Amino acid sequence: MSIVMDPSRPILVTGGGGQLATSLSNLGGQRVHRVGRPDFDFERPETIEGLLDAVKPAAVVNAAAWTAVDLAETEVSGAEAANRDGPALLAAACAARGLPFIHVSTDYVFSGDKGSPYLETDPVSPATVYGRTKAEGEELVMQADPQAIILRTSWVYSAHGKNFVRTMINAGAKNPALKVVGDQRGNPTSSDDLAAAILTILALIERDGWKDDYAGVYHACGTGEATWHQLAVFALQEASSHGQAMPEVAAISTSDWPTPAKRPADSRMDNGKLASVFGVSMPEWRASVSAVVATLFARPTG
Repeated sequence: MSIVMDPSRPILVTGGGGQLATSLSNLGGQRVHRVGRPDFDFERPETIEGLLDAVKPAAVVNAAAWTAVDLAETEVSGAEAANRDGPALLAAACAARGLPFIHVSTDYVFSGDKGSPYLETDPVSPATVYGRTKAEGEELVMQADPQAIILRTSWVYSAHGKNFVRTMINAGAKNPALKVVGDQRGNPTSSDDLAAAILTILALIERDGWKDDYAGVYHACGTGEATWHQLAVFALQEASSHGQAMPEVAAISTSDWPTPAKRPADSRMDNGKLASVFGVSMPEWRASVSAVVATLFARPTG
């Protein structure tokens, strides 16, 4: 079935309470229809078809996922349902209806030992249950819907929801000294920037029609690299410009902060394909962190 995007219909976004869905709603306005549990639940597959029939969307963005990386190591079936099986069913349902389908994936599909930014053509090699279920989800999504678009992103933060930048600023407000891992590298990504990229892609499809070379996997993360320590220091420096005291931030090694799931040491990704196919350039991460911190400090207290 050919892909057709009806401009009179809403954009359906799953994972309704998450950072990306919130950003899509903030940027896309009334066009964006957010859904989440219990109305939409990958562990209740019957909700998928019913919701698509009820909403009759113009396009679907799957921002729902099991993102508790450490918990996935023991709660394997839940991670598989949310990251692999559910997205495959949603992709098949979108393919049957001729709907554009954008599925969000992760840098954790890579082991992090390449030593240079990953390309979409690099083989996946996940080292965690979370990464494995997301990698398997990518494969099954493309099998179910060969016209799907998969966007791998990383280190997502925003002015809303639970994320590293907000955690660091809150911790810095209460503690004069912090310790942050300094030997893992990646691309910090604002959920607002990722949402803007998604809406740009959908607007292109709506305006110009579907092109077969749109389908496939893309990397969509903040431009420029950082360690967690560098990200924390920059966010706290930005917070200090808004009057918060600047704590001391010591860099520690991954071995000093053991976790059940092994994090990639270097999960940097290259955004070149996203720019060449869709004309979408992801903003530099420092500018986006600065904007998020400014938003946080502009909110009234109390």
